Amino acid sequence: MSELFQYTFFQHALLGSLFASIACGIIGTYIVTRRLVFISGGITHASFGGIGIGLYTGISPLLSAAIFATLSAFGVEWLSKRKDMREDSAIAVFWTFGMAVGIIFSFLAPGFTPDLSTYLFGNILTITSTDIWILGILSLLLIIFFGCFFKTILFIAYDREYARSQKLPVVLFEYLLMMFIALTIISCLRMIGIVMVISLLTLPSMTANLFTHRFSNIIVGAIGIGWISCTGGLLLSYQLQVPSGASIIFFSILVYALCKIGKSLYICKRSKQ
Repeated sequence: MSELFQYTFFQHALLGSLFASIACGIIGTYIVTRRLVFISGGITHASFGGIGIGLYTGISPLLSAAIFATLSAFGVEWLSKRKDMREDSAIAVFWTFGMAVGIIFSFLAPGFTPDLSTYLFGNILTITSTDIWILGILSLLLIIFFGCFFKTILFIAYDREYARSQKLPVVLFEYLLMMFIALTIISCLRMIGIVMVISLLTLPSMTANLFTHRFSNIIVGAIGIGWISCTGGLLLSYQLQVPSGASIIFFSILVYALCKIGKSLYICKRSKQ
């Protein structure tokens, strides 16, 4: 097992998972607190449209997916605020539109597209130095953004109407945060894939939320739990020879289940005393 850490690809995977855990821990806490899990799932699947366009036109699929996902996020945010459109309906529109566009352009793309399964299911062991740089820069931007505007984000996350009453630029921040959600999703696609990236955004924050309700503590806990889950999933993938993306999510769910059961048993034991 120890020789595994000597391989460059595994070192890249560990570094990439660290930056992904930081990005997902920060923005994932906002998602869970604001109850935007369904919206994030819609953005994730809508991004497949950008991947299909990228494969068809020959440009970077991640670049086209980032543009497509960001525009979809803005579209969902705009439509969901209209009185004639329910939020879940707006999500469904962009979810299905993105998937349809992605499938059509993937089939129209010239030649064979071997990378398609990587974007769908992910493979953290194939991430490059460029992917790590992207995740690192995004993590740094999120740290700076949340550090500078922490109170504003906190008010919006828990009570947007109160934030409005305090004359805070709620709409601007909601669009900026939706953009960061979209960019975080795209940055993690090669690691986890479209199918399961939403789990990496939510499960660590949900697990941390079992033990604390303080926003900053949830972020710190989610980052730590996320990296533990990624590392454990990678080792599990190596032992069982299964896809790394699926094993990371499986390990994350296992950690959440154990923490949930442990907390329930602890509460039960205390109530009997």
